[in-house]
Amino acid sequence: MVLGVAAYLAVTVLARLELPVIALFLALVITSVLRPPVDLLARVMPRSLAVLLCLVGAVALVAGVLTLVGTTVADEWGRLGGELRGGLGRIDRWLTGAPFHLQPGTVTDLKARIGDFIATHRSMLLSTALSGAGRAVELLTGLALAVFCSVFLLHSGERMWTWAQHQFPARTRPVWERAGHAAWHTFAGYTRGVLIVAATNAVLVGIALVVLRVPLVLPLVVLEFVAALIPLIGSPIALAIASLVALAARGPVVALLVLGLIVVIGQIEGHLLHPLVLGWSVRIHPVAVALSVTGGAVLGGVLGAMVAVPVVSVAWAVIGALRHDTPDD
Repeated sequence: MVLGVAAYLAVTVLARLELPVIALFLALVITSVLRPPVDLLARVMPRSLAVLLCLVGAVALVAGVLTLVGTTVADEWGRLGGELRGGLGRIDRWLTGAPFHLQPGTVTDLKARIGDFIATHRSMLLSTALSGAGRAVELLTGLALAVFCSVFLLHSGERMWTWAQHQFPARTRPVWERAGHAAWHTFAGYTRGVLIVAATNAVLVGIALVVLRVPLVLPLVVLEFVAALIPLIGSPIALAIASLVALAARGPVVALLVLGLIVVIGQIEGHLLHPLVLGWSVRIHPVAVALSVTGGAVLGGVLGAMVAVPVVSVAWAVIGALRHDTPDD
């Protein structure tokens, strides 16, 4: 009962401190990704300079990708608008035939109703957009805090961990050392592995979309990469969005082929990528992964779904490490 109450209080406090908790999680993600190149550069230059170079390079890479996506969307928007208008007409004609037999003009009526809804609820949509803008400011603040924390974690993370260990009684320090090593090994392995899996999925989807001549390939590839960070459900959602673009621009046949990618990518991810890339660092059953993602989504939305699996993996690794008397058992 005491442990249950303590866990409930911990979750309640962390929920109230959402912004710093998310910032610390992002800082740990950045640290786990940049730690190998920082250690490599630190062999030939001061560690502070290695941290600076890696952080600047990472920021430049992300900014370059976002700029490229924005430029691609701007360049293709005019052509895509014409394709979408023609695609809506094709969808309308397709729905009026077998086996749907809907009334002619169904898509046109739906578009008109959406326009009427926007005109009627303009004030509500504006307030929602303003609240979303405030949320974006919070996220930028959290991102800045995450980068700030990652600088110190990359530069002197070991010294910070040693200092934290010395705050506990001497007889319990070996236990904390074992638990911390297991937690970091699992978290870093999961983070690097899921990024590799997401990048592989994005490349495969990009090749397929290019072959099928679906527009907005680069934005859809970036969407696939980000969505694949959420296990099980992220990639199918991104591919469903890609299939809608394909339906409007290329017709139902191409859209069905894009939907077929959900099965293909799922099989590759589940039977090849996850066992090879994540098997050595994360050892939890797929049922536990599904329940973790679902529970995280219920409790914390998209962010909860993204952090649920690493949190559960780290907790399980710590429990497994503390069951043994020595780290090697």
